[in-house]
Amino acid sequence: MGSGDFQQQALRHLDALHNFAVYLTRNPPEADDLVQETYVRAFRFSHRFEPGTHLRAWLFQILRNTFLTFYRLRERESALAANGVPDWDAPMFHDAPEESASAVDAHTDLERAMRRLPEEFRTVLLLAEVEGMPLEEIARVMACPVGTVKSRIFRAKERLRALLRDYEGR
Repeated sequence: MGSGDFQQQALRHLDALHNFAVYLTRNPPEADDLVQETYVRAFRFSHRFEPGTHLRAWLFQILRNTFLTFYRLRERESALAANGVPDWDAPMFHDAPEESASAVDAHTDLERAMRRLPEEFRTVLLLAEVEGMPLEEIARVMACPVGTVKSRIFRAKERLRALLRDYEGR
C-alpha cells in the first residue's frame, strides 16, 4: 500500500478516533492533540501496518497506547469545579439528543456511572456499544484475547446495572 493510499484510508477514521479521544481525555483541546499524535505515529510507522488487517483497530490501539503513555501518567486535574459543576464541556456521549430534562439527567447519570468503572471496562464498553466495533477489533485495541473482551463487557454491564438500579422498570 502506498503512502498516499495509507494516509487516505487512515484519515477515514478521524471522526471515530476523535470521539474516542474526547472520551479518554474529557477535554477537547487535549483530544485534538491526542488524535494528532496518533496520526503522526501512524504515518511514521505505516510500514509496520500489515495490509489486509484492520486499520481502524490499529489506529485505535495507537491512540489508546499514546493516551496511556503520555496522558494518564500525569496527575489529572479534578473534572469538577469548586461549585460541583463539570469543568469541561465535552460529555462522554456528546452526540446524544437532548430532548428533555429527564433525558439529560439520564445521560448525566450514565456518564457518572461509566466514570466509576475501571478503565478496561469503560473502554471495551465504549468501543463495543458506542463505536460498534467487532469483538476481534476490540481485542486487538486492548491487546487481549476475545474471551477477555467478552468477559469485560459482561462485567461492565453488570456493574452499570448495579450503579443504575434506580432506572429499573422505567
